[in-house]
Amino acid sequence: VQLVESGGGLVQPGGSLRLSCTASGLTFDEYVLGWFRQAPGKEREGVSCIKLLARTSYYEESVKGRFTISRDNSKDMVYLQMNGLKPEDTAMYYCAAARSDRSVEALCRNHAGMDYWGKGTLVTISS
Repeated sequence: VQLVESGGGLVQPGGSLRLSCTASGLTFDEYVLGWFRQAPGKEREGVSCIKLLARTSYYEESVKGRFTISRDNSKDMVYLQMNGLKPEDTAMYYCAAARSDRSVEALCRNHAGMDYWGKGTLVTISS
């Protein structure tokens, strides 16, 4: 299984970025996909996760209304559209996948439940 993130970069506060994650080696539509982030000196936290079959998604409170997760099962890709970026959004962003019956929220709140991880893409918000 391989997850590869892209789309990170340096943007000014208020700007936007779209992160992409390409998955291979797994049956994509059977997995919960998620985006997690880790800032220097902080623990990894779930940003947003999405489950196909239940058509449900979860967002961490601080990103609600600003970030949107989506997936394209025909391309085995998951995206994170990030608008209204803030300096506190600065972090390494990771794509992760889990084949689980747990709820989307439970998986997103506890990253230990995810089975596979990408190497991350760095997002820096600074003026």
